[in-house]
Amino acid sequence: MLELNKKPFYLQEEAEKWVYKTLENMSVDEKIGQLFCPIGYATDKGYLQNEFIHRHVGGLMFRQADSNALYETYGYLQEQAKIPMLLAANLEAGGTGLLTDGTSFGMPLQVAATNDEQMAYALGDISCAEASSVGCNFAFAPIVDIDLNYHNPITNVRTFGSDQNKVIEYGRQYIKAAKKHQVVTSIKHFPGDGVDERDQHILTSVNSLDKEAWDESFGKVYQELINEGSLAVMAGHIALPSYQEYFSKEEAFKIIPASLSKELLQDLLRKQLGFNGLIITDATPMVGFCAAMEREKAVPLAIEHGCDMFLFNKDLAEDIEYMHKGYKDGLLSQKRLDEAVIRILATKAAIGLPEKAKNKQLLPKKEQLSIVGCDAHTKLAKTCADKAITLVKDTQRILPLSAKKYKRVLLQILGDCDSNIRVYAQFANTLRINGFEVYPYAKEGFDENGSMQVDSVEQFKHKYDLVMYIANIENASNKTTNRINWFTFFGQGNNIPWFVEEVPTLFVSVANPYHLLDVPMIKTYVNCYSNNTHVIEACMDKLLGKSEFKGVNPIDPFCSRKELEY
Repeated sequence: MLELNKKPFYLQEEAEKWVYKTLENMSVDEKIGQLFCPIGYATDKGYLQNEFIHRHVGGLMFRQADSNALYETYGYLQEQAKIPMLLAANLEAGGTGLLTDGTSFGMPLQVAATNDEQMAYALGDISCAEASSVGCNFAFAPIVDIDLNYHNPITNVRTFGSDQNKVIEYGRQYIKAAKKHQVVTSIKHFPGDGVDERDQHILTSVNSLDKEAWDESFGKVYQELINEGSLAVMAGHIALPSYQEYFSKEEAFKIIPASLSKELLQDLLRKQLGFNGLIITDATPMVGFCAAMEREKAVPLAIEHGCDMFLFNKDLAEDIEYMHKGYKDGLLSQKRLDEAVIRILATKAAIGLPEKAKNKQLLPKKEQLSIVGCDAHTKLAKTCADKAITLVKDTQRILPLSAKKYKRVLLQILGDCDSNIRVYAQFANTLRINGFEVYPYAKEGFDENGSMQVDSVEQFKHKYDLVMYIANIENASNKTTNRINWFTFFGQGNNIPWFVEEVPTLFVSVANPYHLLDVPMIKTYVNCYSNNTHVIEACMDKLLGKSEFKGVNPIDPFCSRKELEY
């Protein structure tokens, strides 16, 4: 029998009785349904009923939606579900992880740059308060990866940086805040992303640290946050050969993701680190999971080898069928099926879902929605932005900017994000309000008259007093790199920074903090880590000398290259 009265569940006798009584009365269909946490794409009641309720799923995650719409949807789901559901969201950077009208607080790396652990508590507090106001009770956060490889295309701003001690402390603060709102935290992505330069969305990535190095870094992070009482751990599609070989006693261990690895889930996470809570896979449509073995086997073996819950699907009906077949054929044992369901039920009991269901309080009163995007949360987000923005270097000494000295600004935005128009407009409008003339660069390389933007040196110097780049190259899944792509005419054109010795040039990154690697020639560089409106406003205040730069580098923006410092 699992020890449900101990960490992290700490169930009282009545709650523990509920777990085992519920298990006893469940059919095989209901048990297998509880293993799944699919993704919801619509709020239509017929869809919710046919796709999720009648399949008895244990959890569900929706992408961003309006708070009122989700409140109604979650209310219907919990009202219809025989067993209360875990309703999840990627609450990594604020209430906007679930709610389109929520507070965009800031990416974790921005929070780390404040060098103020209370900002990490505020991140957890705002994210979980706003999400729980609509009934969300499961945060796929905090991210506790360590950003050790500046080439990694998916980590950087999604982490608390490269200092494991800061990752521990900021992760701890987030968990404390989540507990206040009775929201389950799922620390991720075990056994740790940020070492490989590749993304688990498109292959099984590898944490290549040896045992000793892992123990001193990711091992400490997970041990400390397990001790802090995180109810869940998310198993990534990331291999850790050093420990897989150590526990399997095989010299040439096949690269298997943690989400399918008995060695990592049972030997390392359960036994060595002592984690007794819920283990959920990362999203299983990722190639890092799909390519590891044929899906018909992978679905039941993910549970048999140590996971308790299965996140997302290629096809929900098909995956449930695979789970049933695996159970029938012996790939999924009765013991592991029951253990997984017990941990799922215990997680629900640990945040009071049975009692709330009994009292019809699974959703807060609708008045609680007033906290979504409220003034108090906005004020904290602005404070975080003010504390975080980091002046990496200004060796040409052009700051603060003055319209008298740098009247004519060629303002260029890099990247192809959907937010480019908003981000560019806010920077441009603020410059104009402060007396600057702003000249855009057309991505296609032609100005408004249809002329190619290829100037001679003297023409360029005559036209502009300052060039300002905004890099809005956000982290996104399924990318091989997160770097700058230039639009040039055989190496010419006004987009690529050939002119840094002719005209003062400024670079502001509102996402990836490592762009100095590709623009070492630019002598004034600022990292913002997030592109929300509060960050852009604070950044412009600092560029114009209206406030001081306060941010502390949470990673090495110079990428261990001395030449980038000048």
